[in-house]
Amino acid sequence: MYYFMNEKNNVRLTPVLYYCMNKWLAKIRNWNIVRKMVHFIVGLSTYPGIAIINKLRIKGIENLDGLPKSNVLFVCNHQTYFLDVITMFHIFSAYKWGKRSKLGIPYYFLNPFTRVNYVAAEQTMKSSWMSRLFLLAGGLTVRRTWNESSKETRSGLDPSDTRKIERSLQNNWVITFPQGTTTPYAPARKGTALIVKYHKPIVIPVVINGFSKAFNKTGVSLRKKGTLLTVTFKEPLEIDYEASAADITAQMMDAIEQSKTYMPEVMKH
Repeated sequence: MYYFMNEKNNVRLTPVLYYCMNKWLAKIRNWNIVRKMVHFIVGLSTYPGIAIINKLRIKGIENLDGLPKSNVLFVCNHQTYFLDVITMFHIFSAYKWGKRSKLGIPYYFLNPFTRVNYVAAEQTMKSSWMSRLFLLAGGLTVRRTWNESSKETRSGLDPSDTRKIERSLQNNWVITFPQGTTTPYAPARKGTALIVKYHKPIVIPVVINGFSKAFNKTGVSLRKKGTLLTVTFKEPLEIDYEASAADITAQMMDAIEQSKTYMPEVMKH
């Protein structure tokens, strides 16, 4: 018989038990009370770094007005593993309470906005206790078809992971990072464009700046104080769903300011 090993204490798990544990964890992630608790804990612990020690400015918040509560895809550039998403959670909850350009006092986490999922690499979300906790806030783990530290071809998302994102769009907003890496101006994966092409969500481009200067890339610890953090929500993209995945990808990359148009000249050579 085959067994799966629990990495922490070397307990052997049968395939049936392993499957049941994964199903149980997946069910917990969908409990709204659990999501609210995680939003509250993570939100309060990260608020000082985002809004006091550093200064957050929110732009284009009017582009959230009137959005439906499902089939909305936020495509964003990526600077840190966690703070990008956590800050967007702050903004969505504050917006729910009527905030616009600033977060204000974080009482919004008493009743946060939880109808939002985010896409994250499976390897990243297993890297620490904090990442495992944050997974319960609405994480959609995907398997990388490439290695961030290597030169391997970045071919896209696993088909089963694509379906996971599609199901989430039916009920929630979804945040995704088409590049799948924190490396500036890296090429995008094709999976995001295919989801857009075939499921036709409202696509909101998001551009973030300052996070790579202010925070450690792989955690939530501070690197620099007094940094201006900006999160800019742009108007929904007008997408030709009959266009190729490559064309849709190029449109999204330009919208999140990660295309060659925005690349510094020194990086083009």
